[in-house]
Amino acid sequence: MKIRHIAFFVVGLFFGIVMFKSEAVSWFRIHEMFRFESFHMYGIIGTAVAFSATMLWLLKRAKFKTLDGKFLSYDVMTFNFTRHILAGTIFGLGWGLIGACPGPMYVLLGSGYSVFLIVIPSAVLGAFLYGLVRDKLPH
Repeated sequence: MKIRHIAFFVVGLFFGIVMFKSEAVSWFRIHEMFRFESFHMYGIIGTAVAFSATMLWLLKRAKFKTLDGKFLSYDVMTFNFTRHILAGTIFGLGWGLIGACPGPMYVLLGSGYSVFLIVIPSAVLGAFLYGLVRDKLPH
């Protein structure tokens, strides 16, 4: 097994534990957020964004290399109203209906919520269907 597989497993395990312990996978917490009744989820998301932005800035400034030996880089995406608002709305509707976005779906399955045996293949099917019609959508 390659070192990167172990690294991805460890990061995924850490991610799952943090998601579960912070209650970010809680259906009740997610619905509190969508009803604007609690700051809990906004605090988690805001902390994640601030931490990620800081880490990217530090790693790029330190000329950090990826596992492939390339320098860390990213391209800034220009805002496209139709693309981003439509995609965000579809993502938000799915998140609100299911009570989980893609990452926590696996955490919830691992926590014993067997309904995600249906949700995860449905999400994969949705991603596959998107791939089929991607060229016909506004990008």
